[in-house]
Amino acid sequence: MSEFIAMGGYAPYVWGSFGVFAAVVIWNVLTPGIARAGVMRKLTEDEDTAGEHE
Repeated sequence: MSEFIAMGGYAPYVWGSFGVFAAVVIWNVLTPGIARAGVMRKLTEDEDTAGEHE
């Protein structure tokens, strides 16, 4: 098992690559939801203030 984790001496590169991959996937999953929430909040605020100008 330790030989598998050591990856023949290339462990820092292999596990680092897996870490970067995981970070990018998590970023790609979370970012659209965060952006959507911001857009929805802005649209709601715009609707609320639009009624005050009438």
